[in-house]
Amino acid sequence: MAHMLATYIALPGTTAEAMEHWQGVFGGDLEIIRYGEAQLKDLPFDPPPNAVAHASLTLPAGIITGGDVMDHSTEYPLRGTAYSLLYTTDTPEEAQTYIDRLIAGGGSLGMPFEQAPWGDWYGQVFDRYGVMWAFSCAVI
Repeated sequence: MAHMLATYIALPGTTAEAMEHWQGVFGGDLEIIRYGEAQLKDLPFDPPPNAVAHASLTLPAGIITGGDVMDHSTEYPLRGTAYSLLYTTDTPEEAQTYIDRLIAGGGSLGMPFEQAPWGDWYGQVFDRYGVMWAFSCAVI
């Protein structure tokens, strides 16, 4: 198998919902494995059977993976600017379509999608789960 880098996001019990939402925005192939069907043994925690053990959304541009947080004693802040998922598109119109879908799905604009000082198009949106999506498109 070739080397590949994928994003992994741990969500507080909303992984299945988020992955289904992102599939509705971007398309792609979604696979969700719940603890009840995974038949894992000797786990250091007792997961609810419906919790997501692993999910993957395969897009033409990459893979988003994730699972439900099992350690509820630690707070995992999602909304912030320390990280983002950067999605590069072929046209500004394509990026704007994804931004509009994320906002329509309960997200909020972080930075308008417009030509940036370096010449390319760039903008940011926070989806309804608090994940920051950055969009980029080279000037054609």
